[in-house]
Amino acid sequence: MNGQLNNCRWDVHHLDDDLKRKLLSDFKGVRDGFIQVGPKKYFLTKGFAEDDMKYATFKPRSTDVWIVTFPRSGTTWTQEMVWLVCNNLDYKKAADVSLLERFPFLEFSSCVSKSILDEFLEEAESDDVKENLKKACGPIFKELDDMTERRFIKSHLPFSLLPHDLLTCGAKVIYVARNPKDVCVSFYNFHKFIKTLDYVSDFKTFWNYFQQGNILWTPYWSHLAEAWELRKNKNLLFVFYEDMKSNLHESIKKVCNFLQKEYGEDEIKKLVKHLEFDNFRNNKSVNMEVLRDWGMLLSNDQKCVRKGTPGSWKNFFDVELNEQANEWIQENLKNTDMRFPECQ
Repeated sequence: MNGQLNNCRWDVHHLDDDLKRKLLSDFKGVRDGFIQVGPKKYFLTKGFAEDDMKYATFKPRSTDVWIVTFPRSGTTWTQEMVWLVCNNLDYKKAADVSLLERFPFLEFSSCVSKSILDEFLEEAESDDVKENLKKACGPIFKELDDMTERRFIKSHLPFSLLPHDLLTCGAKVIYVARNPKDVCVSFYNFHKFIKTLDYVSDFKTFWNYFQQGNILWTPYWSHLAEAWELRKNKNLLFVFYEDMKSNLHESIKKVCNFLQKEYGEDEIKKLVKHLEFDNFRNNKSVNMEVLRDWGMLLSNDQKCVRKGTPGSWKNFFDVELNEQANEWIQENLKNTDMRFPECQ
C-alpha cells in the first residue's frame, strides 16, 4: 500500500490478487486498478483514493443543483431537463454550450488514469482538443469553487461518499433510479466503447461482476438504498427513470415543483419535444459526441446516447441468466418498500 492510500480519509480495501488480475485483464482501459471504499465497499478506481480529501473538503452551496445517480440511469437526460428548467428554458445557450460544461461531472478526473490521458494528449488532432482534454480530465474542484454563477453538478458517488452537508446546506438534489437489468446492459455497452474502460469480455461475465459488486460505483443496491432512505428530505427528489419514460410531461412538472419553477403547458410541451429520444440523441450539445473528437471512443459506430428503452435487457439475458437476475432482485427488494415501476 502506498503512502497516498495510507493517508486516505476513506477506509480503503484492496482486492485479492486473483480478482485484481482478472479485472485488469477484462478492463483494459483501467490502468491503475481498482479499490473498494468504506464499510459498503464501493468499487472505484485508485484515482478516487488519491483525490479523497478533495471530495471530503468540497463545499456544496445552498444554490447548487445536483444530479446523483448510479451510472446509466438516465443521468444525461435528467441533466438537460433540469438545466433548462432552472435556466428559463434557454434553448439557445443549451445548444451553444456543451452539457459537460453546463453540468460538470464531479469525479471525472478520478476516472481517467494519467497514462491513458497522456495517450489521448499525444493523439490529439489539434491544440484546442488538447486544451479541452486537459480541462475535462483535470481536477474540477477549484473550477467549481471559483464559479460565481449557480452550479449544476453531476455525480455517481453514493451519498455516503458525497459532502456530508449536501442535503442540509439548502442544495437541491435529484436522484434517479433505474431497473438494474437495464442499467447493467447500458453500462456494459458503455464499457465496450469507452477507452478509459475498454471492457473486452462478454455480457454474462459483466453481469456477474455487477451482481458481485465488482463494477465501478457498485454495490448497486447499497447505492440506491442510501438515496431511498433519504427520500423524505425536503431537498431530495427521488425519481424512477421508468416513470420519466412513461410520462415525461408529468415528470417535468414534478421536477419544476421541486425546483420551484413555473411554466405553462405550451412551454412544458416544447420541453417534452426537446427531450424526445430522436431529438435528444441527435443534439450535439448533450449526446457526448465530443468524446469522439477527443479520441476517447473505441468505435466510431456507436452512440453515447443509446435507445434508453425500458426492457432492452431482454436482448441480453437468456432464460437462465434472467432467472438468476430476478432472484437477486427479489432478494434485495425483500426488506425494502422500494419498487421499480417496471422490473420484470
